Amino acid sequence: MTELETSFEDLYEHAPCGHMSLTTDGTIVRVNRTFLDWTGYTAAELVGRPFADLLTRGSQIFAETRYLPVLLLEGSVKEVALTMVCADGSGLPTLVNSVVVEQTRDEPGLIRTAVFDATDRQNYERDLLTSRRQAEASEEHVRVLQRASSAFVSSSSEEELAQAIVESMRQGFAAASVAVLLPDEAGQLALVAGELPGSERGPELEALHSGKVVVLADRRAVGDRYPALADELRSARLEAVTATPLSFEGATSGVVLCYFGRARSFDDDAIELQEAVARQASEALARVRLQRRLERMALFDQLTGLANRQLLKVRLEEALATGQRTHHSTALIFLDLDGFKTVNDELGHVAGDAVLREVATRLRSTIRPSDVAGRFGGDEFVIICEDADVDAASAVAERLRDVVGVPVPGIPDEYSVSASIGVAVHSPGISQSVTPDRLFDLADTAMYTSKNSGKNRTTAVIVA
Repeated sequence: MTELETSFEDLYEHAPCGHMSLTTDGTIVRVNRTFLDWTGYTAAELVGRPFADLLTRGSQIFAETRYLPVLLLEGSVKEVALTMVCADGSGLPTLVNSVVVEQTRDEPGLIRTAVFDATDRQNYERDLLTSRRQAEASEEHVRVLQRASSAFVSSSSEEELAQAIVESMRQGFAAASVAVLLPDEAGQLALVAGELPGSERGPELEALHSGKVVVLADRRAVGDRYPALADELRSARLEAVTATPLSFEGATSGVVLCYFGRARSFDDDAIELQEAVARQASEALARVRLQRRLERMALFDQLTGLANRQLLKVRLEEALATGQRTHHSTALIFLDLDGFKTVNDELGHVAGDAVLREVATRLRSTIRPSDVAGRFGGDEFVIICEDADVDAASAVAERLRDVVGVPVPGIPDEYSVSASIGVAVHSPGISQSVTPDRLFDLADTAMYTSKNSGKNRTTAVIVA
């Protein structure tokens, strides 16, 4: 029996879990060796001490409000998570099972408690939670990219695309404000969509030149590099900013600025996601610009940049329809260059092309803002004038004739160029309905009248 008692004692002291006995008021009366080894205490340090002293502050509150009340009411609790404070001050995560043992009438009851080391379980749960959060973040990243891709694909112009970028960045990164900057005709970054907090520049130029995302996580970081910008952010109640370049096939074509109302830390995944959205936007921007170039090639003369015959016909149809509704006259000016064939034949096509480009420039700078200039073919040019009667159109034609007759730089004076011009005017209510082709024919005939009458003159006709 003595050996059996010794065996029971050994089982208690070296059990694979901690054991302790408490009075019902929470005072420790006995602990086993396993628990002492785990925590680094001696039995003398624990016996007589309140059980609550072994717990972290959070576990103390839980023990006082949930663990002990439920235990005393129901007589037992299982797998209660409590964190013990070890002798060296470190924390030991545990799961606790406790039962209340009733004693004799003369002796108080006891609480017998089994303590299980939950370190591995807590680490596993922490790893599981981290993996779950990473999976959720990955799913959210995919959703951000899918939404952005859908919005970018449906954009048909730079302005629409820039607005789609603003919305994608604002939603995907919880930005307070977003601005999309693209180069203007002079090559300078200009705001296309969104809003800027002020006029100061800095991060966007850095991103443009480096080709990398610039992250300024708080206003102090902004102030260290761009003090004036930091002041503007303070006024706008903004704290942080990122600048992401729009790059496609090695060429940077713009910058996206994201502003945040509080300090933000950006890990590699967040920066990579901004870069991924920017790559999609850059590809869409390249597509939109290619489409615009193709449309321009289809509707504009490649040598002069003026409207081509196809676009002129569309614009003339629109002008005639507008004139019909408003009862305003529409004039078509047909211009043919005198002496151009000699320049082209004797000086070469390079000189001829230079003359055509120069004439196109002069036409653009001479006509009214509402007029449309185009190259009809060869050395023939057309001007569409809305709301112009025969006198107004003839006045425009005379100004055009004057500017065309000015010597072209680089062309010898003996190779002079002038213009034979024909003007056809349609007046609703006075003239019968006319098609664009008919008006072209009338203006062309009037131009040949000028050419056959000695060149360098204007002939005007009114549609009967």
